[in-house]
Amino acid sequence: MHIMRRTLAALLSCVLAILPIGPAQAAMVGTGEIVSPALQQRPDESRLRQLLAQESAREQLRAWGVDPAQLDARISSLSNSELARINAGIESQQAGGDVLGVLVLIFVIFIITDVIGATDIFPFIHPVR
Repeated sequence: MHIMRRTLAALLSCVLAILPIGPAQAAMVGTGEIVSPALQQRPDESRLRQLLAQESAREQLRAWGVDPAQLDARISSLSNSELARINAGIESQQAGGDVLGVLVLIFVIFIITDVIGATDIFPFIHPVR
């Protein structure tokens, strides 16, 4: 036990001698510096909250099983970079979705119905017998 204590003391002494000890800095922090950021709402956060405050968005979130109170708490905990990334993703989305994707889907559905013989829209597709 005595040898273990000595070894541990020697090891800790070496670690403390090797670690660089920098100068400590202290300064007074004003109340405004602490309270102001807490009271100000970030612009990205207020924009996201406005979007999610719409009744259609709230209904969809409830349908997905998301509690609005929990959502508010999670929005508050997001960092500035996360909020900016979410808002950029929302802006890049087109309202109503991608029209080209919808047209391709309809075309594929028509081809499938032609192949199974339910419709005869395209003369170059012959139904399976």
